[in-house]
Amino acid sequence: MDSLDGGMAGAEELSTALLVLEEQHVTDAEASYATAVELERQAAALGDGHLLARARVCRGNMLIRTGDLAGAARAVYGVQAWATAHGNRRLRARVHAACATIEELAGDTAKGLEHSLSAVELLDGTATAYMQVWYRVRLADGLAFNGDMEAARLRYRQAETLARELRQWERLMRVLNNWASSEHVAGEFPRARDVARRMREHAAAHGLDLDPVALDTIGAIQIENGEFAEAEQTMLACIARHEAGEIDSANDLAHYLVTLARARRGLGATGRAQASLDASRALCVARDLPEVLVRVHQEQAELHSVRGEHAEAFAAHKVFAAAREEWRVRQEQGTALIRHTMFEVAEAREEAARFREQARRDPLTGLRNRRYIDEELPALIAADPDLSVAVCDIDHFKRINDELSHDVGDQVLVQVAKLLETELAAVAPDGFVARLGGEEFLLVLRATPVDLAVRRLDRIRRAIGDHGWHATTGGLPVTVSIGVAGAGETYPRSQSAALSAADRNLYAAKHAGRDRVVSGTPPEPRPRAYRDRATP
Repeated sequence: MDSLDGGMAGAEELSTALLVLEEQHVTDAEASYATAVELERQAAALGDGHLLARARVCRGNMLIRTGDLAGAARAVYGVQAWATAHGNRRLRARVHAACATIEELAGDTAKGLEHSLSAVELLDGTATAYMQVWYRVRLADGLAFNGDMEAARLRYRQAETLARELRQWERLMRVLNNWASSEHVAGEFPRARDVARRMREHAAAHGLDLDPVALDTIGAIQIENGEFAEAEQTMLACIARHEAGEIDSANDLAHYLVTLARARRGLGATGRAQASLDASRALCVARDLPEVLVRVHQEQAELHSVRGEHAEAFAAHKVFAAAREEWRVRQEQGTALIRHTMFEVAEAREEAARFREQARRDPLTGLRNRRYIDEELPALIAADPDLSVAVCDIDHFKRINDELSHDVGDQVLVQVAKLLETELAAVAPDGFVARLGGEEFLLVLRATPVDLAVRRLDRIRRAIGDHGWHATTGGLPVTVSIGVAGAGETYPRSQSAALSAADRNLYAAKHAGRDRVVSGTPPEPRPRAYRDRATP
């Protein structure tokens, strides 16, 4: 894409580039990570929140491929709340799919399964063909990881059928590969061989090449079914394709070499097996691949045993056990780091939510404030033609402050706020109360025409006047005046027009003697435009 060379992509072009990254088969994780970082930079420059969230999930997925699970968790889990708040099902599904991979690699297969199930449940008409097929495969993988192969087979079959219907032939190859691999891990070797056979037949029928990952799966299954000569040829083809540039991961060659060593051991070709194992060990040391190195030590012990080198086999087995324990500890440490990262992300999100909530509430009364009104009321007015708004003002509040003190005035404000909230909840539970400032409050009643709103607000007015104020004000009465207007009856239909109409009615209530609810006062006539008398 030209924009990656220093230019700036438009939103549509950037969205297309993100889709490619979201659904490509990654062969070079480092290059794909660099692309994701650049797309994220461009999305931020455009100020497009949705594109930015997508780019961050892409970056998280590439971090998974490079082995940085903590960084991936930080990127992906940070998007989860945004996707939920904005109701974006497709993005939420992508987030859950990425979280499933992170959890599984962190060792929590049960949590990974939950995320995989959520990803599938979120699939709808906006989901791409890739998502429809692949997220079902990931759910099947999750079921297999958790030991439920019967349920996994059902999901694999669903994904296979869907891939055929959508003519996703290359994707179908990966469906069958994952299925065969899961059967192999579960010890169902004849089943694994049958699925692998169907994968090879599908590849031949559609002119598709078996990539190194598929060949490694087939080779491992052949070994378990005693087909050692076939497995050796399969793994030689696998390694040749890998070295020709069909790289799924730079670290996979070490893994392939161990599988080749196992096939050669099965053939009795211990010399060739040792050469393959030595090559794998050298890669593990050079690239710090502790997980594959555990397999190397295990296979070395087996190879010594086949050659009758029992002392060497015992020593190699001890090295294998120590390496396995070291890898387990490293996994636990990595899992702890990921869990800590997730905690930090969640804590930061909750803290941000708390700050946002605090910013939308009045610190004295605890009611919603003007910021909340400005954020929420315009949409309510637009969506509800029967919405009513009312401005409520405490009568003679200056007298309370002057004669009794500002502290008593604050106590009155707090108590009036409680009464307004309690009484409004009883007559209009979908509404809300907010403090406009000073002794003024706003009451919003959803789906309540003005005539009905007047009756309900008059009940609230009486409740405030009848409240036992003696303990607070020493006998000084506390009453309120209320002006109410129908948001759908104002022109233009807007927040400012509705509040102006309610203010006008409040003024009329004050002018008429206070302690009352008023609606329906006509607006003041507009002054006629001045016209020059000399104009004909």
